[in-house]
Amino acid sequence: MTNSPPKATSTSIAARDLPYADGDARLHGRFFWDETHDTPRPGILLIHGGAGLDDHACDQARRYAELGYAVLACDMFGEGVKGDRERIMATLMAMRDDPDRLVRRAQAGLDALGRCPETGVGRAAVGFCFGGMAALTLAREGAGLAGAVSVHGTLATSRPAETGAVKARILVCHGAADPHVPMSDVAVFTEEMNHAGADWQLTVYGRAQHGFTHTNAVPGSGGVAYDRPTDERSFAAIRTFLADVLD
Repeated sequence: MTNSPPKATSTSIAARDLPYADGDARLHGRFFWDETHDTPRPGILLIHGGAGLDDHACDQARRYAELGYAVLACDMFGEGVKGDRERIMATLMAMRDDPDRLVRRAQAGLDALGRCPETGVGRAAVGFCFGGMAALTLAREGAGLAGAVSVHGTLATSRPAETGAVKARILVCHGAADPHVPMSDVAVFTEEMNHAGADWQLTVYGRAQHGFTHTNAVPGSGGVAYDRPTDERSFAAIRTFLADVLD
């Protein structure tokens, strides 16, 4: 098996820019949907990684739109951050350390998704890396989601979920060889979810490093590497999970 990325299968996916706001912060998302559907579809908030709303996030949003969902690749950073490493790191740290700010920014994306006429009943959040942390933070804070998915995401939190707070069902897809999210974090996360009484599942993929869905990542680049088998297996698991919680 080669390590080349899987190919898109649908040519009916449309996309448009979607400006929205979080207070005074102007945000610019990208909305994807299947034009062949004549009725509104369940919505997915696709949350980007630490680089911001980039090609990876948009490719993943298209991938999930091909499953029949209305998908917003949201903008968690706002104007003037993407491409500026210093500002990116400051923004990431600020949101990591302030769950209320993180939830408010993600909720702005959920609200924008809900305003799209192509979006019907049912919401889920799917996040990658930093976005995985954001999706889990939404779930920890009791956001109105049917499901929350973290893909090679950060599992540690400064504010663990309280008992009964998690309403969304949770799926975590994690690489066993991820040096950025060690197995000790996985153990703490499982204890947290059990204490919260959450409906959760976690799949650990052997040999997979951090960022295993990033097709441009190469082995040896700081513990980040694309892995096609894990990419395909995790996508299949997420597809089944979303069908269960949304359809």
